[in-house]
Amino acid sequence: MEIVSDLDTAKLTAWMEANVAGFAGPLTYAKFPGGQSNPTYRIDAASGAYVLRRKPFGPLLPSAHAVDREYRLIAGLHPTGFPVPRPYGLCEDDGVVGSAFYVMELVAGVTYWDGALPDKTPAQRTAIYHEICDRLAQLHQTDYEGAGLSDYGKPGSYFERQVGRWTKQYRLAQTDDLPEAEKLIEWLPRTLPPQTRTSIVHGDYRIDNMIFDTDTPRVKAVLDWELSTLGDPMADFSYLLMNWFTPASGTAGIAGLAGAESGIPTVEQMVERYCAVTGRDGIPDLNWYFAFGQFRLMSIVQGIKKRMLDGNASNAKAAEHAARVPELAANAWRFAQEAGA
Repeated sequence: MEIVSDLDTAKLTAWMEANVAGFAGPLTYAKFPGGQSNPTYRIDAASGAYVLRRKPFGPLLPSAHAVDREYRLIAGLHPTGFPVPRPYGLCEDDGVVGSAFYVMELVAGVTYWDGALPDKTPAQRTAIYHEICDRLAQLHQTDYEGAGLSDYGKPGSYFERQVGRWTKQYRLAQTDDLPEAEKLIEWLPRTLPPQTRTSIVHGDYRIDNMIFDTDTPRVKAVLDWELSTLGDPMADFSYLLMNWFTPASGTAGIAGLAGAESGIPTVEQMVERYCAVTGRDGIPDLNWYFAFGQFRLMSIVQGIKKRMLDGNASNAKAAEHAARVPELAANAWRFAQEAGA
């Protein structure tokens, strides 16, 4: 935990006394490590521990880092019983800490950064992955209108908008002519799967964005709702399953690890469980969604490459990312071919 001096403790204490039920100072704070795009702090006070999330410092795009949106989502979900931290308050006055921020409960538990779960038994791994699947199904079954989130996003044509958005992003950052990328830009909008359901979509649903109970497989809180919206639940489910095709390297990727020996369910077992909980007869061909997922990632990495070439991201990590663009395009096109391209 990094001790920092970028929050005005006097102003923050006064705001929390006025807006957070049961709060009692004095308070201290420390910044959580990691690459969250919204800086996140642990607040310790006489009344207990809290978490504060704020917009980053410096100039921002108008719609970026919308902590007010994130807070609204958590405040809507919490009363439904879905596992999110308890929301305590939103401050849209830049005068308190220099930007909008919100305060929520600090949920005690453990985060699993390595999807392989090397310290768990096969039975424990099975239980944890079943819980991940069940909580996603619960999210997708949540009555978003009842939660006051009916206008949280456009309900239809989710993938049509997503394909258009990431094609535009790729074009804006394009530096090379990649035949596979051109084929995907033609193929994806022409083969859009029908959207049969609308739900809350997390947007980045994976094992390391959750806090688990220390002693049981229970998810106590799902975190990092920055990309959430209303959309096609298949976006989240296929995004989660891409980890089964992502190399196991100490992150969420678990390619080649699923099966009885490890206890990690197979893709087919995850599909069966998700369908049983959500009442689906089956799901469309996953290969289309995987092709889109790799295309989206390709567009994001192309943006990093463009910034690197422009001199705005000239570090070794950026160069490593940039080199992946052709590989991601090829992966996406392979999935497209599996889907009948």
